Amino acid sequence: MSKEDNSYKNSLKATSLFGGVQVYKIIIQIVRSKFVAVLLGPEGMGIMSLLNSTVGMISSCTNCGLSSSAVRNIAEATNTQDEKRVSTVIAVLRRLIWITGIIGTLICAFGASWWSRITFGNKDYSIAFILLSVKILFLQLTVGQQAVLQGLQKYRYLAVASIIGEAVGLAICVPLYYIWGVNAIVPVLILVELTAFLLTWFYIHKIKIKKVHITKQDIKTDGVSMLKMGILISLSTLLGTLASYVIRLYIRKTGDIADVGLYGAGFTLVESYVGLVFAAMATDYYPRLSKVARDNTFFNDAINNQAEIAVILLAPIVVAFVVFAKLGIVILYSEKFLIIEGMVYWAIAAILVKAVAWSMSYALLAKGNSKVFFWNEFVTLVYGFALNVLGYKLYGLTGMGISYFIKYVLYFIQLAIVTRILFRVQLNRELLKMFSLFSLFIIIALLLKIFDNVWVGYLSGSVILAITTYIAYKELDKRVSLTTFIQSKIKRK
Repeated sequence: MSKEDNSYKNSLKATSLFGGVQVYKIIIQIVRSKFVAVLLGPEGMGIMSLLNSTVGMISSCTNCGLSSSAVRNIAEATNTQDEKRVSTVIAVLRRLIWITGIIGTLICAFGASWWSRITFGNKDYSIAFILLSVKILFLQLTVGQQAVLQGLQKYRYLAVASIIGEAVGLAICVPLYYIWGVNAIVPVLILVELTAFLLTWFYIHKIKIKKVHITKQDIKTDGVSMLKMGILISLSTLLGTLASYVIRLYIRKTGDIADVGLYGAGFTLVESYVGLVFAAMATDYYPRLSKVARDNTFFNDAINNQAEIAVILLAPIVVAFVVFAKLGIVILYSEKFLIIEGMVYWAIAAILVKAVAWSMSYALLAKGNSKVFFWNEFVTLVYGFALNVLGYKLYGLTGMGISYFIKYVLYFIQLAIVTRILFRVQLNRELLKMFSLFSLFIIIALLLKIFDNVWVGYLSGSVILAITTYIAYKELDKRVSLTTFIQSKIKRK
């Protein structure tokens, strides 16, 4: 078996595992979103969105990007097959995670009234932010433990923890929202994060990690390495979170708090449901790409192979979403949320572009070029934020979808240039051919929805979906012998 075949199969293997998890999570999220939409309404969802984005911003300020930089360090240590070396890196990470988690908690708690005034324009949510400070500590401890599992490639533990966490989260939120409504938002956010922490803690302790005494030199060597790269990653993440936070504040002041909820609901559809492949692949792709970062040929092949798998898997999902988006919004939320339909269509159109750009963006991290990564993300955030403000000002929520689309087209062009200059990354013809064909199907499906009546749109769109799915299956089969694999499974039964 060639290394290229292995690359395809490794991509698909991780995607099938975490893709299954994501499908499960989506089903849970569908049920949860429906209950939340009905029990809290757009305004309640707006409050929850603002609280979450504020806490996320504080966390991004203080977590030093350890969840990303540590994965690379642990993966590199694992390659040495030195058990003590791996244990030392993990021990240093744990020390840093506790320090950064406590700092974030204190900043949230002591600045509670200030966060409330900035976010909501009054001090009414000061107590909420004091309570949510605990969530920041749990969040940081959880992502630290997830980084260890990911770096050690314990993907099944990550998957099971995620599955159980989603189920428990649903069991927590529905009855509490039913009983207390909006007043249950803070307890739910804390309890869900506590659950995630306990689950990752449980699975971390199933792994045999040697107890080692870390010295000041260990902290200086490994800690500085993690922090040096992590802080730049953290800054880019912080700026992204800050931009998202400010956009929500801008929407609240320019429109109203219900628009904040509608905006959050629309991008939950795009990022969570359609973007399931990104979440499934991200867990395996980054450490795998880091391992071949020193060989430019394998490095380039890994990026192209990952992008091909992403495009193949996403194309039918995107077309399906275009065809049934309106129906999906009503089912997942309610008719009150149909105002986001235009925004969702535009955002969905960007997904394939985002898939290829996303595959290239990890090249900067895998190569350890954190400065270029930071400036690449910073420039994207600047024009992305400007496009968001302009889009909402001109076309409201639909304008936010348009700005999302334009942002990722520019991001794709930008990354293609940067990675070509720095690492000689070149997208192959096969990828570009598939990308163009599937993009054409998406455009046709969108045009059919815009210009035809409802039932003609559903019928003709379903035909486009069938064609897209067939071609995607054939392309996947060509790369990983999917038909042979399925037949072997059937024969075993």
